[in-house]
Amino acid sequence: MEFAVRAFIIYLFLLVLFRLTGKRMLSELSTFDFILLLIIGEATQNALVGDDKSLTAGMAVILTLVMLEVAMSYLKKRFKSVEKTMEGAPVMLVDRGKVIEEHLTKTHVSRDDILQAARQHRGIERMDQIKYAMLETSGGISIIPAASAIETLIEDRIEAALARRAAREAGH
Repeated sequence: MEFAVRAFIIYLFLLVLFRLTGKRMLSELSTFDFILLLIIGEATQNALVGDDKSLTAGMAVILTLVMLEVAMSYLKKRFKSVEKTMEGAPVMLVDRGKVIEEHLTKTHVSRDDILQAARQHRGIERMDQIKYAMLETSGGISIIPAASAIETLIEDRIEAALARRAAREAGH
């Protein structure tokens, strides 16, 4: 029973810790972050089983952690408030080419992070080419490109042609 209690406490501790450190920490691991995660794993293992290295202790810890994860998954599906608390919500970082500084500070995302995502996924080089940038709950940054001048012109002409046609049809 002690192993289940230890696993429960460590599970909650890690859940809160990673929720407080932000989404970006887990989405893109640097070499140091990876090493830190390995150290955390070793420390977690020691905290979970203590001096008992038996097969039974390991199985009890694994079972407890898996059952906690299944329970959390069920709670997240059943109660949206639990999901929002656990996973968070997407955060808008750029709105029509304008960076929302307050959100960058809150989420620990830099302008360089946004531009890197824009270059990698959309071939975008400047903020003014971004219509929206969202920090997703997974920690990734989604980029919606701004329409180019030619696309805007084409859309305007299509809308005008459709409006003329609708006016002609309404007049008949």
